[in-house]
Amino acid sequence: MSDPVSNNETHIRLLCDKENGNDSAVEIELQTPSEAAVGEEEQDAAGAGCRQLCARTCWRTRDDDDDNDDDDEEQDTVQREKTSCPGLGLLYSLLASVFFSVAALLVKQIEDMHAIQISAIRCFFQMLFVMPAMIYYKTGFLGPSDMRIYLFFRGFLGSNAMILLYYAVLQMPLADATVIMFSNPVFTAILAWIFLKERFTIWDVFFTAFTLAGVILIARPPFLFGDRISGIEGDYTDHVKGTVAAFAGAIGAACTMVILRKMGKSVHYYLSVWYYAVLGLIECIVVLLVLGEWKMPGCGWDRGTLMAIGVLGIAGQTFLTKALQIEKAGPVALMRTIDVVLAFILQFLFLHRTPTWWSLGGALCVTGSTSGVAVRKWYTSTRGQS
Repeated sequence: MSDPVSNNETHIRLLCDKENGNDSAVEIELQTPSEAAVGEEEQDAAGAGCRQLCARTCWRTRDDDDDNDDDDEEQDTVQREKTSCPGLGLLYSLLASVFFSVAALLVKQIEDMHAIQISAIRCFFQMLFVMPAMIYYKTGFLGPSDMRIYLFFRGFLGSNAMILLYYAVLQMPLADATVIMFSNPVFTAILAWIFLKERFTIWDVFFTAFTLAGVILIARPPFLFGDRISGIEGDYTDHVKGTVAAFAGAIGAACTMVILRKMGKSVHYYLSVWYYAVLGLIECIVVLLVLGEWKMPGCGWDRGTLMAIGVLGIAGQTFLTKALQIEKAGPVALMRTIDVVLAFILQFLFLHRTPTWWSLGGALCVTGSTSGVAVRKWYTSTRGQS
């Protein structure tokens, strides 16, 4: 192209335009107004009378620009948060623990309602809150074709872990259910060793054994502790059911963490939460229809509590995700041990139940082992970077 493009300030002549795939290269010539007054033929003859500035510039397609702009904006936001407040990630983790703990307390306060129905209502509100964010970030509702199978199992296993946790909270003391559910980082290390070929050292074996010892102290099986067991909430059969549910929920949560590691950053977080909510809601509705357990929540307190559980669950997941974005996983996992402490405090203040020494011993074993896993991972990653 040889026609000059002119305005009142500067004249630009495009000398060549070459396209290769998504990238294009252009060489341009800039002329001052005084030089542009010279005719094209005279300018060609003069040769040296023209100042030239040639540059090659490359650009991507508009869609790629939009995506990269969003990624750059998100990275800039994360970087600003890191530099503005060094402890902000730990604060986010603390807030997540508070929201999750209060949500579990509210589940404990609901009477005459199945845990699956509580889970269904939470999934419903989670869908309502996540959908606008997905539309804003243009994530789509299905995800990449090669990641859909992982998203499906993430949603299925994650929702089942939530249902099992709520069921355990309704069957046994709040603190005991929280402690057993909190053992999932240890099982995550085992599953990551099996499926992701991550290292599994003698320390992981020790932490696993310590965690199982803590679960046994909380469950207190009769063949080890005798028939006269103190500190059990309600019937011992319900206590065993709650223990099994919490233990299975911890394994389900560990499977979810392994799947999230497998997907990495190739799938947007909101898309992962979307699958969690949709599959959980579908599963809960089907099971409730089969069991015939659906009942309309009572007016006032019950309905308000169910809405609060959904909102608190969303807030907890949001703050936990923000914490993991701007802070290392090790410190965040250590801060999450506050969940256990809060569970004992809330149980004592609002449910008027004093924990037994067995429960405290089990909580010490589980939190000690999960903290050990977090510290070891943190130390290994820090030494690898240095």
